[in-house]
This record gives sequence, C-alpha cells and structure tokens, in this order.
Amino acid sequence: PEPAPTYQAVPVQTRDIVVTAQAAGSILPDTVVEVKSKASGEILEFNVQTGQLVQRGQLLARIDRRAPQNQLSQATAQLEVAEAQLRNAESQLRRSQELYDASALSQQELETAQLAVANARASVVSGQVQVENAKIALDDTEVRAPMTGTIIVKNVERGAVISSPVSDVGGGTALARMADLSLVQVKTYVDQTDIGKIQPGLETSVRVEAYPNRPFRGEVIKVEPQADTISSVVMFAVLVRIDNREGLLKPGMSAEVQIWVGEAMGVLSVPNAALRTERDAASAAGVLGISADDFAQQLARAKEAFAPAPPPGDTGAQVALGNGGATRPTGGAGAAGNGSGGVRPSGNGGARPGGAGGRPPAGFTGGRGGLGGQRGGPGRASTDALFGGTYI
Repeated sequence: PEPAPTYQAVPVQTRDIVVTAQAAGSILPDTVVEVKSKASGEILEFNVQTGQLVQRGQLLARIDRRAPQNQLSQATAQLEVAEAQLRNAESQLRRSQELYDASALSQQELETAQLAVANARASVVSGQVQVENAKIALDDTEVRAPMTGTIIVKNVERGAVISSPVSDVGGGTALARMADLSLVQVKTYVDQTDIGKIQPGLETSVRVEAYPNRPFRGEVIKVEPQADTISSVVMFAVLVRIDNREGLLKPGMSAEVQIWVGEAMGVLSVPNAALRTERDAASAAGVLGISADDFAQQLARAKEAFAPAPPPGDTGAQVALGNGGATRPTGGAGAAGNGSGGVRPSGNGGARPGGAGGRPPAGFTGGRGGLGGQRGGPGRASTDALFGGTYI
C-alpha cells in the first residue's frame, strides 16, 4: 500500500496583500525634440556636448550670417526708396489738389495723383515686410534651445554645411536631439489576457540594474489600443511615467516593472501550497472525508454565495500542507462543516472567492508575479480574488 500522506500544520495569519503584474521594458525620455536651424549655411560655432544640460533659449550654435545680412541691407535700401517715392507722390498730390481747386486741373488728373500716392504707400508697406523678414532670417542664424533639457545626440560639428527645413523638401539637417529627463517613461508589454486589468492611473514600482535596491515609483499613463505580436504572443504596450528629477534613470536602461493591480489589507491568508483548484476536487474531498459529489455541490453553492470580503475567522486557525499537495483543515474557525466562505488566491499573487460551508477561511497569499490568464496554472499569478471565481 502507498504510504499515507504527511501534513504540516501552519497557522492562518492576517497579512497585507498586494496583487501585481510584472513586465519588462526600457527607459525612454518623456519628451524628445530634434533641433534644426531655419537658416542654411556653414556652422561657425557649436559648443554644446552630449549630456550637457541647457536652458530654454540658450545659444547652441551660430550659422554663417553673411547672406542674411546682405538681404537685410538690400531690403532696407528698397524701403528707403519706397519711402522717398511716397513723399514725392504726396507732394505731387498736394499741388494737384490746389490746381484742381482753382479749376486748373481736371478730375482725371487729380485721381491719377491720388492713385500714385496709394501705390507708393503700398510699396512702403511691402518694403517694411521685407525688412522684417530679413531681420528674422538674420536672427535664425543663431540656434537656441527650444526647451530646458539634456543634449542626448549631437549630429554635426563645427564647419559642417547644413540645409534649412524651410527650403529643403528632405526636412533639413538635424543638428542635435535633446530630451527633458526630469520625467522618463518605461515602455513595457502586457499579455492580452491581463490587459483588461491595466488602466491609466495605476501605481507601479520600477527597478533597474544600476540601483537594484532602490525602487522608483511610477504611474501608468497609457495603454496602447493597438496590439503587437511579439514571438507569436499578442501583447499590448503600456507606458509608465516616472519622476526623474534626480537624474538617476538614463534612456536605454532595462527596467523591471510591477503594476499594482489591487491590494487587500489585513486579510486572512494561508500558503499557496494549501490551496487547490476545482480540478483537484476529488483529492480534496478525500482529505476532507466527504464524497466527490458532496464536494461538487459545495462548489456550486460557493459560486452562488460569493462575497467580496473575507469572512470572520480566528487568526491562528490552522490548515494542513501535505507532501502530495493535499489540504486538510486541522481546527479553528472554518473547519469542515463550519466555514462561511472566504477569499482564496490562485497562483502567486491573486485570489478567488470561496463559497459557503465546508472550507477553512482564507485570505490572500501575497507574492510577486505576473498576472495569470489561466486558473490554477503553475507559475502564473492571478488577480481573480478581486474579480470573482471559484476555488476549493
């Protein structure tokens, strides 16, 4: 005959349980800007380096300004000519008006003088616009930081000839790339079976290899609506934002993310080894000393009598761990025939509600682990304690 299974009695304890989903990703800047010059020409100065923190409006580079300076001089000269022509036309109009009042000039000749003044004024306005545009083009030869941030990529050096995105259909030359690293993101992927439990606003804990003993607090800011297929597995991208004002997190770092899906504070808990799924009903019924049919009826009642909160019970009541994985209540509130339902976990971080009668009370069993898409699957945790289910 096979040896009888041995059991280890362990107490039911009150614990704080946090249900998490684990995923991996990499650190990304929260905001990235490509720096380009509106002016074309040779770079005369470009003194910033990668990793340098620059302030908004700080001078980054100078472009050869001879061509814009010549355009400004030409526009200024044309404006002066237009202003002189306007003064002359206004003088001619005054004389024409005097002759017309003395009946020495026809109406048509007076209107011609008035039209000449209007044209001269339009030429002055056009000249003023040309001068203003030339000044803007001259100012554009000084490239300044569009925001406060860190230079993360430097594409060109002094002496390079660049093109302007204004006149180049190719988009112009990118001088550098800068990012605001006071906030960073982690882009991670979550399996489609678990994505329904992830939503913006959930808190996260992020760890990187550079600081293994220091978790960084983050928050889910976005769940991408379009799935990606990675190694034949359907996944959804999840973006997590982290405060990085200390500057410890760098773009490209690998990160481990724990998303806090739910928590239960001060609940009764037992080890995972003491918990069984519906598939183990026959063995559990034998340990409890009842028939499999009676056990199935108890499970049916459990589904109908689900209560989201754990039942009243005594901390210190014991459950049994068998060497073959069987469970047996050994006394205290919730022993066979006296249980009133409870909440039981599945996997390494989730829980499912129990039903009425015949089972010891249980809470959550904590632990870290990814969300479980299959009930009772090994190595997978589940958050079903917060969303319903049936466990023995």
